[in-house]
Amino acid sequence: MDYNKSMEEIIFSLISLEDKPKLLLHICCGPCSSAVIERLADFFNITLFYYNPNIYPEKEYIRRRDELFTFTKKFPKANNIHIIEENYSPDDFYTALQLKDNPELATEKEMGERCKRCYELRLKKTFEYAEKNCYDYVTTSLSISPYKDAIKINHIGSELEKKHTVKFLYSDFKKKNGFLRSLEFSKEYNMYRQDYCGCIYSLNNISKREKNERNKKH
Repeated sequence: MDYNKSMEEIIFSLISLEDKPKLLLHICCGPCSSAVIERLADFFNITLFYYNPNIYPEKEYIRRRDELFTFTKKFPKANNIHIIEENYSPDDFYTALQLKDNPELATEKEMGERCKRCYELRLKKTFEYAEKNCYDYVTTSLSISPYKDAIKINHIGSELEKKHTVKFLYSDFKKKNGFLRSLEFSKEYNMYRQDYCGCIYSLNNISKREKNERNKKH
């Protein structure tokens, strides 16, 4: 399925509407939000939903959150966009992983089952909030990253849509140079770009890789 094409078809169907549909956009960080907001702001009445209990440590969570707030205040298309910050509850993330029964998830590479459970956790919370507060659509900025599995993300969104009254906006925001555009925004707005996905396991993987690279040089 061409998720970008599906999104464009949905957007095209909305152009003739007098009022913009309400979209709850799950955001993982400021840099990823940039190109996504630019892409959608003309077609939706957007609210940003910052729910990321996976991020470790807490100071990293706060840094990414604050970068998002700073960017939206500076970026003209985001000036009137409201941001909702859901509670930071790392236990939600660890419960979703169920590592006692699946210890291998702690060491697997990114884009595997661990990441899938993390996508599902965050999208489920987004759908629940959207339904409770009468939004028309839900989507996430996650697919803008080349390190995120757009197929898994959109499949989860499709399944959750069946259980809720809110529609899922299919997307693959990395397409049409979306990721490149986010890099350009990061440079233009001097944004902090993290060097790991967010969870302690991705941080450990990065640390191990860097250690191996240093050992090779010596």
